[in-house]
Amino acid sequence: MSREEFINIDPEIMSGTPVFLGTRVPIKTLFDYLEEGDTVDSFLEDFPTVKREQAIGVLEVAKDALLTPA
Repeated sequence: MSREEFINIDPEIMSGTPVFLGTRVPIKTLFDYLEEGDTVDSFLEDFPTVKREQAIGVLEVAKDALLTPA
């Protein structure tokens, strides 16, 4: 599972803010929802352009980055 499957970083889209691939929804928004105690389902309801597989994929990418030894 790679970052490029789920995340787009392009200076022409949202000034290079990491967004879900194929959308203009910032990745940070998912983490903001989770930080506030909301569920992934709640996030997906509010951002229907993001697919469940994308949200879970981003969380898996973040988990791998944090748990993989340097």
